[in-house]
Amino acid sequence: MRYVFLMVVMDLLLAVGFAMFSFHSYRTPSVPEATTVVIERGMGAKATLRQLHAQGLLPAPWKIALPILLSGEQRNFKAGEYALVAGMAPQQVIGAIVRGDVVVHAVTLPEGWSVAQLRTILRNEPLLTGDVPAVIEEGSVAPDTIHFQRGDSRASVVERLQLQQKQRLKEAWDRRVQGLPLKTARDALILASIIEAETGVEEERRRVAAVYINRLARGMALQADPTVAYGIAPGGMTRPLTRNDLKRPTPYNTYIHVGLPPGPINNPGNASIEAAVHPLQTNELYFVATGNGGHWFAATLAEHERNVAKYRAVQRAKP
Repeated sequence: MRYVFLMVVMDLLLAVGFAMFSFHSYRTPSVPEATTVVIERGMGAKATLRQLHAQGLLPAPWKIALPILLSGEQRNFKAGEYALVAGMAPQQVIGAIVRGDVVVHAVTLPEGWSVAQLRTILRNEPLLTGDVPAVIEEGSVAPDTIHFQRGDSRASVVERLQLQQKQRLKEAWDRRVQGLPLKTARDALILASIIEAETGVEEERRRVAAVYINRLARGMALQADPTVAYGIAPGGMTRPLTRNDLKRPTPYNTYIHVGLPPGPINNPGNASIEAAVHPLQTNELYFVATGNGGHWFAATLAEHERNVAKYRAVQRAKP
């Protein structure tokens, strides 16, 4: 009996000793230097611990298995990319993986870019996966900086931005001023894309919108150069428009066709959408670039022609 008692005591002491060793290992710094690790989707807790040990970031899994098992954390490991800091202990590393404290990346889709241009941005982002959707309707993507995790799909990014644009357009359309010569929210989106292409000056957007709203209300051709350019080169023109371009019979040539073009010419930002449904109240029908940023606006053709002459003078004076 004494022998059995001694064996039990020794087993208890060994168990206590191992537990103390295991918890000590769990709380002792193990990450030698700052680094980034990727836990792939589908990896279980055992495979994750083996990977981190092989990378020199955790002690052997058996050394820290007890506190992990007692906490139940092995059931909550989350895949993703993790940034580890020098001096982190296994407890902190495992805690980050359980919480899902993944590294967040960002990609920016600028305002006024076409779908063709946005495709290039997404394809060139190496941390995204999969193909860009084959069909993306022009104007349906919200220009924004979107955050994502390594391994997220390009399709999921597009879907999130499309949902955002849909919500923005609906909210703006629901709050539109009455009496606009726009029949649908899509009409507002088309107009917003033209406004986006015409000016990057924030305080001009609603004034540009007013010019086009006034033209639509009077049945005048919009004569918007960006629509002509889009009809010729939807991916973006690399040269200035010519007089002959203004005569080319594309569906987007608003010098030839009265009314809005058949669809958006880019993906407009929220400010241009808001401008389209909340234009200024003016009698202006024309505008031309100043040559130094911004535009001159006019209510009459004679005044517009004087502004055009001023623009040409500015251009001639440039070195």
